[in-house]
Amino acid sequence: MLWCALFPLTQDLPIPPVRTELVTPIHSATFNKGGTAKNRRQGGNPRTVAGNLVFDGSTDGNRQVDPQIAVGGGFVLHGTNGGIVIYDKKGNYVDGVPQKEFNDGIDPKLFFDVNNRVFGFDMWVYWDKPKVKPVNISISETADPRGAWNTYSVSASQGVDGGGIGYSRRWIGYSFPGGPEQTFVLPMAEAKAGKPAPVYHFAGNLGQPVATQDASDDLLFVKLTNEETVLTTVGDGGEGIPVVKAIKRAPHGFRYFGHPPQSPMKGTVVKTASGDRNPKNLVVQGNHLWFSQTVNVEGRAGVQWHEFTLDGADVQDGLLADPQNSYIQTTLAVNKRNDVLVGFQETGPDMFISARCAWRKGSDPPGKLGPIFKLATGVAATAGTAWGDYSGSVMDGDNRTDLWTIQSYANEVGKGSTVIMRVRP
Repeated sequence: MLWCALFPLTQDLPIPPVRTELVTPIHSATFNKGGTAKNRRQGGNPRTVAGNLVFDGSTDGNRQVDPQIAVGGGFVLHGTNGGIVIYDKKGNYVDGVPQKEFNDGIDPKLFFDVNNRVFGFDMWVYWDKPKVKPVNISISETADPRGAWNTYSVSASQGVDGGGIGYSRRWIGYSFPGGPEQTFVLPMAEAKAGKPAPVYHFAGNLGQPVATQDASDDLLFVKLTNEETVLTTVGDGGEGIPVVKAIKRAPHGFRYFGHPPQSPMKGTVVKTASGDRNPKNLVVQGNHLWFSQTVNVEGRAGVQWHEFTLDGADVQDGLLADPQNSYIQTTLAVNKRNDVLVGFQETGPDMFISARCAWRKGSDPPGKLGPIFKLATGVAATAGTAWGDYSGSVMDGDNRTDLWTIQSYANEVGKGSTVIMRVRP
């Protein structure tokens, strides 16, 4: 995984990129290619559950749906391994296209940049005949995802599965496992404008890129070792070229940090994947770092969530664990008031994989998380050990207070269906 790749921390700062290339984007004047793109119609069916807006996301007919969302401009953008779908913020279907309309790929990770008011996502192609293995970074030109998009195709010929995307007000960052250059950075302004953009490649791996909701130009990468949190800052080193400006290390003191074991499901001896102890999304909000992770808690998968300063000092943390069931595939969202939503899935020997979340207000006592909310209940066991690698939890990019999550659950044939919910803490 990308977290384990070594970066030369002993180098003198600043550390420049080792290579630069100029990438010309693939431009599309509209999301649906002027109506010529193949239509993908999935989800909708808005309803109210315990006062919260809930609606369906994609049902891809696959056990690895890998669902994500981003919210802003009055829309919910939803991505899976099958494609990209737009809903309005009332849960009504607007439009959808397969991933091939964005130069193809899998494992989309989505964001809405609240400072530049644009959507973005990545997709990775590993099956192309030339073996370029491009990472396709797509950025909208406005806050309306129905409008123009620009896709930057960056070669990652030695890459393997497990990449992550992040952003700041000025930069887009991407890291992936495999090869000597595992991190690249490109400027947000050029990507938003659809101009040819310089892509700066760094030696080694800087860590997982962070979603920076603060109005900060610098880009943050985070790496977790068994003992430490390593925070790497990338910013303008002069003449518009990004460099590694700072590397900070601090002991994290995690109570649990073991890889989560596979988790049981009702009606079968087959166990499902639980996720990764390394968080799938990290957020900078209020000059603090926030994330959740799936870990081994006394032999079962549980969820830890954290708030750190940008020096790596612990502010607060919490634990979700059960003596029988497992909590898997977690993500975290935090808003401008420091309200937090933790999304995940629950499974156990007497239940199927089900969609869950819990939240807290910023004014709550440190470490407190509210009761678990049941978004959707699984109705069958899956056929294999693989489940999804991702779920999604995000802040609303318009009001910066509402929190949204998308989670998978096992449908009647043991495949992945998804449900989206808005929470107003």
